[in-house]
Amino acid sequence: MSGPQIDALLAGQRRALAKAITLVESTRDADRDAAQTLLQSALPHTGRSIRIGISGSPGVGKSTFIEAFGQHVIAQGHKVAVLAVDPSSPVSGGSILGDKTRMEELSRHPDAFIRPSPSAGALGGVAQKTRETKLLCEAAGYDVILVETVGVGQSEYEVAGMVDFFLVLLLPTAGDELQGIKKGIIELADAVVINKADGELLRQAERTRGHYQAALELLGRRGAWTPRVLTCSALEQSGIDTIWELLQSFRDQAQASGAFEDRRTRQRLQWLEQLTLGLIQERLTRNEQLNRRRAELEARVREGTMTPFAAASEIVGLL
Repeated sequence: MSGPQIDALLAGQRRALAKAITLVESTRDADRDAAQTLLQSALPHTGRSIRIGISGSPGVGKSTFIEAFGQHVIAQGHKVAVLAVDPSSPVSGGSILGDKTRMEELSRHPDAFIRPSPSAGALGGVAQKTRETKLLCEAAGYDVILVETVGVGQSEYEVAGMVDFFLVLLLPTAGDELQGIKKGIIELADAVVINKADGELLRQAERTRGHYQAALELLGRRGAWTPRVLTCSALEQSGIDTIWELLQSFRDQAQASGAFEDRRTRQRLQWLEQLTLGLIQERLTRNEQLNRRRAELEARVREGTMTPFAAASEIVGLL
């Protein structure tokens, strides 16, 4: 991108942001170099947002929640970007594509930006593109970044590794069956929100909140922040303000203790390691001579005439 285009991005022009994200998502080598130049120019203008991961199984009312939450945050004077991570869908490119049509008011708001992440297949997978898109949105002036995941598989761990605050949405349940939710996901959560706490489900939602609060206390959590369990009704837009207040409290507390920047530093270093391994893997697959030798080594490993470690050592040595 040229200087004027970068200036347009920094001025918050949506067209410039969309074009910049398309450049970052491209798999062409020439575009990759241009994208990195762009990101380097944008980098000094990033980092001023709060990054919130939102996870929840299908049917939990995630798109309704994001719509209500996004509108509330915008009403407080902020600009909201919604990004999606869904490596499970190579056709649709992410669950947010369907959700965007249901978030009609938010998607039309001039202070909101909604974008799906591309499916897996590029260097570093879907997480890399979402990380870079997030930086571009910050450079364009969006100070609240919502990173949404479909709520199954590895995507929660990827999202938790790129945000400041990880929120898990759940449905009211019938008491002691903790929804079969993975223990690891609950351990990642900075907050658990029981959605659809309205009408006949209101009392059940309160019971569910109590069960999860007890479960979180049993699991324990190191660090200054104690995860909370809240209830809300995205449909009725009740409890949304309390969730936003909790997030502000978290940010103030984490920034005062230094934990906020520590978390981001760890994430940047993890991203560096992830990309380094990805580049090595890409170099391996692109080298024809090395691939021929690797095929020979793989044959010897299959035959049992060479140990996997010896074969791997030779492959890496060939680099």
